[in-house]
Amino acid sequence: MLMPILQIHSEDMPAYAIVCGDPARAEKISRKLEQVRELAFSREYRTFVGQYEGVQMAVVSHGVGSPGAAVCFEELIRAGVTTLIRVGTAGSYTAEYPAGSVIVSTAAVRTDGLTRQLVPDGFPAVADIGVTQALIEAARGTGGATVASDAPTAGVTKVGVGITVTLDAFFTGVEEIPHRKYKQAGALAAEMEIAALYIISTLRGARAGAIVAIDGFADSDLAAEYDPHTDAVANAVEHEINTALQALATLARQDQA
Repeated sequence: MLMPILQIHSEDMPAYAIVCGDPARAEKISRKLEQVRELAFSREYRTFVGQYEGVQMAVVSHGVGSPGAAVCFEELIRAGVTTLIRVGTAGSYTAEYPAGSVIVSTAAVRTDGLTRQLVPDGFPAVADIGVTQALIEAARGTGGATVASDAPTAGVTKVGVGITVTLDAFFTGVEEIPHRKYKQAGALAAEMEIAALYIISTLRGARAGAIVAIDGFADSDLAAEYDPHTDAVANAVEHEINTALQALATLARQDQA
């Protein structure tokens, strides 16, 4: 069956998938797979399939923001994907996790508009516990990662675990983006798609998790301070990619057992 937006056929899709915003990042991740092939590149949605440690998996880009990403998640699940891990970037709410850190998202605050049209306001957006545990273990064992209580050192990726916030707005307008109150409530970082992933996966019977690389501070008022193209951020992105690949391979082996 052909998925009309992604332009992929369900018979080509494995059960495991990594999703990311940037089509170029999807291509970068795909280079870590064996026997890789590109299935489609439709709009912002670029799809690759291949093998990692003998596990057949897909890598798919979903663009920026929850509405477009939701289309990707829906069609992947309809095509037979049962486990999804998002890798991406986020703005930190705390100096404990500066640029170059990674955060495993256990749940997402739903400040987006998309999920409000799918479930009631009080319905939580939570990650699958098995996927989350696989991500935590892989993140702390890949590339010399340190647990949250350790001080960051050169060449070491600091790993945080906690709640993230999903927003629609990237740039500010007249209304204040509610970064401060979510920071005070204990959220660790803000991004734009995780809540949609968790809600759709829950509704459709799939399991999902997410890990994000910190590329700056979300509540900074100075745009000049935001530079996502540093070596520290690049190292964190590499770390989260390796983490997601390892976590998916681990989950696949557990499923087979």
